[in-house]
Amino acid sequence: MATDKIKSILCTLPEDPGVYRFLGNENQILYVGKAKNLKRRVTSYFQKEQDSARLRILVRKTVHIEITIVSSEKDALLLENSLIKSYQPRYNVNLKDDKTYPYIAIKKERFPRVFLTRYRQADGAEYLGPYTSAYKARTILDFLKKMFPLRTCSFLLSEKNISAGKFKICLEYHIGNCLGPCESRQSEESYNENIRSIKQILKGHYHPAIKDLKNKMYKFAEEFQYEKANHIKEKLDLLEEYLVKSTVVSNIIADIDVLGSYKQEDTMIVNYMKIVNGTIIRTRMFEAVQRLDEKDEELLEMVFAELYADSAEDIKEILSPISFQIPDERIIQTIPQRGEKKQVLDLAVRNAEFYYKQKKIKDAQNEGKDKSQIILEMIKQDFRLKELPMRIECFDNSNFQGTDAVASMVCFINGKPAKSEYRHYHIKTVAGPDDFASMEEVVYRRYKRMLEEGKSLPQLIIIDGGKGQLASAMNSLKRLNLDGRMAIAGIAKRLEEIYFPNDPLPLYINKKSVSLKVIQRLRNEAHRFAISFHRDVRSKNFTKSSLLEIESVGKETVQKLFKHFKSYKKIKEAMLEELMQIIDRKKAQIIYDYFRKTNE
Repeated sequence: MATDKIKSILCTLPEDPGVYRFLGNENQILYVGKAKNLKRRVTSYFQKEQDSARLRILVRKTVHIEITIVSSEKDALLLENSLIKSYQPRYNVNLKDDKTYPYIAIKKERFPRVFLTRYRQADGAEYLGPYTSAYKARTILDFLKKMFPLRTCSFLLSEKNISAGKFKICLEYHIGNCLGPCESRQSEESYNENIRSIKQILKGHYHPAIKDLKNKMYKFAEEFQYEKANHIKEKLDLLEEYLVKSTVVSNIIADIDVLGSYKQEDTMIVNYMKIVNGTIIRTRMFEAVQRLDEKDEELLEMVFAELYADSAEDIKEILSPISFQIPDERIIQTIPQRGEKKQVLDLAVRNAEFYYKQKKIKDAQNEGKDKSQIILEMIKQDFRLKELPMRIECFDNSNFQGTDAVASMVCFINGKPAKSEYRHYHIKTVAGPDDFASMEEVVYRRYKRMLEEGKSLPQLIIIDGGKGQLASAMNSLKRLNLDGRMAIAGIAKRLEEIYFPNDPLPLYINKKSVSLKVIQRLRNEAHRFAISFHRDVRSKNFTKSSLLEIESVGKETVQKLFKHFKSYKKIKEAMLEELMQIIDRKKAQIIYDYFRKTNE
């Protein structure tokens, strides 16, 4: 039954489309939903006894309701999807799509750059993808760069800057990878023409690009510019070769999106395929787990909302095994019963079924393993390792304004700290605050000694830092001929990006992943160990430079004082009676008088 507070809220609800949020005792969001008519939909939860036990619990726990009115069902769908992603409410469908897939980004700027990224930003750029394979995305980008020379620099190529001669052509121009827009050697019109072709190819519309290239080739041939015509022909051959490698599923179907689902118990696996000109250009797998006994069509709707949020303008027609609500009248929904569309849908369903069965097999295999074994296998998978990381070592540096530079190495064995294996290092060869050089020194010293002593090397090395620290560590491994014998990665603090050697794109592991939590714990332990060692070093150095200068005061006395007072400041401010409780009266008087004289 609804409380008086809930009843008063229900009375004021509008009959507009929008999103509603059920909140619990501590103001936490329990559930997020959308509605064509907010009043009718939200009131329905409280008007009768619910059949579902989970739904009855949700209603009982709800102490407050918040709403957001929007202008259309489409806006409600997008807002609901965004809120569920942000808050991950307990009673909403658990939609798993944990991988952070790479996109090909086309920047919104003069002479746009085209590059791979795993992080989408609201910067006006066009993000095409996502691609389930980073290797495939890199292959596509390499192909596009061979087809259409593009700039890779990040200069602001405004008309004013170019006219003022602020930039000079670089090596990329001389080796043919760029046509030199920075010195007006390529016009903006010509560059943008290439960008348009790139967008068409990435969206699967190859025929306009082929037609355009053929027209250019014929034009050059007619003008007896055979070298340029041959250059275009080489591009056409490259494009034809790329198309041959693509997965063609139909010669009749043009542009279509497919959602093939396979349901067992409370889990639905959905295989998404994007088909353009009969060719699969993108695939993605989703796992939707019921929370409130949602119907199959509601689970499919959740998956569709995720896709729609990414690429609403690209979806024209969608195939699915059952009907579900689509709040965009421009999109045609088809439930095929026969023909090629049915064959394509069946292919997606088979993919979903195969994924589900493989997952069950993997889960069954994990049942007989202990927790640490499962964690190690997750780290192996997330970090693309060839073997289980039974031994992981992590490095961190610490210094204070360039002085007393030290480093630490901590070790986890079977996913747990092995404190007897921890090591401290004084930086010996680096002057000043140079984290890169310090990292290079410590990694070199660590593994040079391990090789000399014949000890077993770790399966994974973690470097606390981004690309710079990782590159420095790699320099040491190369000097020791260990490149490739151990896996190595860097973890940057800001967004917990994982960097790998020779890969400019960071990997973003799901924040809830157990493997990321282990690596974070490892990094934090290395940082703690380095900081504590650095404090000890600073304290000792400070002690030597200050307290040991006092006549008749030796190391033993200083150690007693620091053990009790913990800091130089507290020793300095201590009263005579306090000092006498720790050391003898004579020395206490000397130290007390010394600090009072220096303060005069």
